[in-house]
Amino acid sequence: MRALLLRPAARERFGLGPFFRVEPLGLEYLAAALHRVGHSAEIRDLRLGSGLGRQRPGLVGISCIHTLDVPETRALARRVKARWPGTFVMVGGHAAAADPEAFSGPEVDAVGLGAGERSVPRLVSALARGESLSGLSGFRLRGRDLVRAPTADDDGLDPSLLPARELVAGHRKHYRCVHRSPIWALETGRGCPFRCSFCAVGRADSYRPRDIDAVCRDFAQVGADVFVIDDLFFYPRDRSRELALELRKRGVKKRWILVQTRADTVARSADVLEAWRPLAERFDLFFGFEAATDRALSALQKDATIADSEEAVRLCRSLEFGVTGNFVVDPDWGESDFEDLWALLDRLRLDRVGFTVLTPLPGTEYYAQQRARLAERDFSRFDMHHVLWEPRLGRRRFYELMVSSWKKNVLSSGNASRRWLKWFRGIGVREALALAGVLYRTQRLMDVDAYLDDTFPLELPAVLTE
Repeated sequence: MRALLLRPAARERFGLGPFFRVEPLGLEYLAAALHRVGHSAEIRDLRLGSGLGRQRPGLVGISCIHTLDVPETRALARRVKARWPGTFVMVGGHAAAADPEAFSGPEVDAVGLGAGERSVPRLVSALARGESLSGLSGFRLRGRDLVRAPTADDDGLDPSLLPARELVAGHRKHYRCVHRSPIWALETGRGCPFRCSFCAVGRADSYRPRDIDAVCRDFAQVGADVFVIDDLFFYPRDRSRELALELRKRGVKKRWILVQTRADTVARSADVLEAWRPLAERFDLFFGFEAATDRALSALQKDATIADSEEAVRLCRSLEFGVTGNFVVDPDWGESDFEDLWALLDRLRLDRVGFTVLTPLPGTEYYAQQRARLAERDFSRFDMHHVLWEPRLGRRRFYELMVSSWKKNVLSSGNASRRWLKWFRGIGVREALALAGVLYRTQRLMDVDAYLDDTFPLELPAVLTE
């Protein structure tokens, strides 16, 4: 059977859109899994073109990774059904698995609840043979009350599988990270064992590693600039060190590597960082620092401390890693909370900083806590830059302080700090031109009225009073 796998267009008005466009790696793994059992697959990245193609597929799979993508994913499913009535449409990805009820309309036949690399080939094979789907686990099927949760096998990865990167080769030059292009996405493991209240990824048993030999072969095959998309890199410590040493043994070295990790993981892993550092000329770490006080970290169930953040940054500096950090800004903050944030930033002196509004994403504990406060479930506003209820300080003052936070960090075009100049000197003319365009677009992040005009006149629930 032929499967058409789609990455929906992006519609975000603020945030990371100007900075990152990463290849649809999950769809590449899914295509490889389908190829392995004799099915054909095509990937269309609709961020880079709108066509669905002419040939009618037997199954259309749509990736919905972020809650923000839900409206576009539903619209795309309706478009597919209008184009090819009777074609089986499946939606998968983090956001779909976290909130399958969001796809209860007639345009979606199934919602994937697990990783998909094992369960989706079974689904496609059953469709090709005309078999009943009632016995399949790992899906929510349209029109059925019974949702068969994924088994451990359904939710597992195929550890030796390599992604079908050839299916997006024509778009490679369009995949970028700030001024770097092309970049290559790579995965060494999936999931996170932590349970932060605002994150839908983590759960105690969710970490699934890929085979070390397969990861090494993938690293060797991809280009010079690599973004490792693991939710938590350097974890577990022993395996991460083993992987680094094996890559060094095979002579793998890149121009640039970016990974995502936690401060407490890094603070306790000096030997692991030392093993990884020789693998790239420039090696950047992206931290979800999230909060500026231990009290705030505890409220987010982060299981980390400010001392961890400070030690992680110190260790990174000593080993010449680049450090980028993100912090979540709570609509319930007062003025002193912003002052705590700025004080921590002054101490950490990060290379780059980002800020997002603390947002109740479906599937998280924070969503369960705050659902009664939501004015609506318009997922186009769940971009981590809109507020979804009236801030404690009022909407204008909240965004004034949010904008002040942006203006104090390295992404501001008016920031003439030595850190910014050092970073800019390290790139070429072509990259500088691309970066200038990105910086121009991000000025909305530093304009209070841009936030207010885009967010309101939505009627928001009033701030809760104690």
